[in-house]
Amino acid sequence: MEQLRAELSHLLGEKLSRVECVNEKADTALWSLYDSRGNAMPLLARSYTTPGLAQQMAWKISMLARSGTVRMPVVYGVMTHEEHPGPDVLLMERLRGVSVEAPARAPERWEQLKDQIVEALLGWHRQDSHGCVGVVDSTQENIWPSWYRQRVEVLWNTLNQFKNTGLTMQNKRILFRTRECLPALFDGFNDNCVLVHGNFKLRSMLKDARSDQLLAMVGPGVMLWAPREYELFRLCESDYAESLLWHYLQRAPVAESFIWRRWVYTLWDEVAHLVNTGQFNRARFDLASKSLLPWLSGSTF
Repeated sequence: MEQLRAELSHLLGEKLSRVECVNEKADTALWSLYDSRGNAMPLLARSYTTPGLAQQMAWKISMLARSGTVRMPVVYGVMTHEEHPGPDVLLMERLRGVSVEAPARAPERWEQLKDQIVEALLGWHRQDSHGCVGVVDSTQENIWPSWYRQRVEVLWNTLNQFKNTGLTMQNKRILFRTRECLPALFDGFNDNCVLVHGNFKLRSMLKDARSDQLLAMVGPGVMLWAPREYELFRLCESDYAESLLWHYLQRAPVAESFIWRRWVYTLWDEVAHLVNTGQFNRARFDLASKSLLPWLSGSTF
């Protein structure tokens, strides 16, 4: 922390009195910055343990801001380390507002807020990829089922390199069976890839605490070009999230087969967290596994 404070003080040209971690995960941390007088500064610093990820996120946030109708935090710069080790740091605007996870003051306000969120999301989803699919630094011309199958294979092979993952034999059987069934689970898929936020959750949106009006979206994921259904699968964390999901689907339906593919995405998203950070959400993994079982025809669990 002291090294980060010293480096940011040098970069900003002002001695920081302290930096305070407001959110920490295995691979990233979000920091509030305080000037020499102890006042909170109007910017945040997000540090990344993976080299190059801060630059990827800076590029993606800027692209989302240019291509959409909803506000994104302004990116001020990226601090990298070439001469000595240290996390890359993304400097961005500190936005006011509260998470959309906070209940609206009235049911009609929640309906209005859902309309605003869906319209903002559709602003990105109208941006076609023109045949590209994938993440910021490795987009390729491909179709989504093939690209996603490649991703699953990479995750599966990486997972098998670890011994103590916390997964049971039955968990691994479900993962293995899901890999086998991917062609059938994506049978008939024909949705095009669009610009996606990539980490679309209630906590990734800010609203005004008094009016319940949408203010901004924050915290995008690495994914850039993907089908709309891949944007929506994370909306299963609460009744509020499910309500927003169905509100979107009423406005812009996706294929009926999303009923089972949402659980495929959830399952392997947790595997990605596990291989990248060593941690995963057991309850979410188990829910996805249980929800997938009826669609894994001929399974022998």
